[in-house]
Amino acid sequence: MPDRKNICFFNQKQEHKLEPLYNLAENNGFTIVENPDNANVIISIGGDGAFLQAVRKTGFRQDCLYTGITQANESGLYCDFNMDNFDEMLHSMEHEELEVRRFPITEVQVNDEPSFYCLNEVSIRSTLIKTIVIDVYIDDLHFETFRGDGLIIATPTGSTGYNKSTSGAVIDPKIPCFQVSELASLNNNRYRTLGSSFILNKDRKLTLQVVQDGNDYPIIGLDNEAYSIRNVQNMTVTLSDKVVKTVKLKNNSYWDRVKRTFL
Repeated sequence: MPDRKNICFFNQKQEHKLEPLYNLAENNGFTIVENPDNANVIISIGGDGAFLQAVRKTGFRQDCLYTGITQANESGLYCDFNMDNFDEMLHSMEHEELEVRRFPITEVQVNDEPSFYCLNEVSIRSTLIKTIVIDVYIDDLHFETFRGDGLIIATPTGSTGYNKSTSGAVIDPKIPCFQVSELASLNNNRYRTLGSSFILNKDRKLTLQVVQDGNDYPIIGLDNEAYSIRNVQNMTVTLSDKVVKTVKLKNNSYWDRVKRTFL
């Protein structure tokens, strides 16, 4: 992989622990850069949370590869490598033993403001001990009026996280789509929702209109960050044309990771 020689280890504490990695990289002909804007490969150290932060803080770059290295006793669905086999990663990059994986991401607009991107999920949750009421539109057609604690809109890779804990489906990341899951929906003779997760094709647009009934200050979660806005009136979610490109070992598929993590 001769055109990818600049590596940035993103935003890490206890940097002295990474010196062996720096030495290995430099001994294999790679250059360590401090500014991620100058990197061809951005490497996070830690689990999936660290990987999400690296992607988010560097702006979901389309012109570089991302990868994650876990530390001892950590696991991650985004991370193919750990501190003990970093030299294997460098060898694989040198000898083209890696494959590039392209993960879909969602594009999110809140109150018609500039867009945000999510690799895992965007969630909207009530901050009060009271159900939040949301009118759900698919392609501008009213689908349902949701009443409950909130909704999660997950990407295929995000389907194994927060979404899975609410009994949502695990989706193959090769399927360009996103999934909507309910949080404690209210279903009785008066109120009714679908009561299950549903999956939307890449060309669909999901619009959530928050009913302004006093519970219009929900928490918006973008991957592992909270969105700082007080009054939320509407949120629009689509599948972005952008992708996150990661590197993986050829013998380590997404479903291999799922099996190791959950089974």
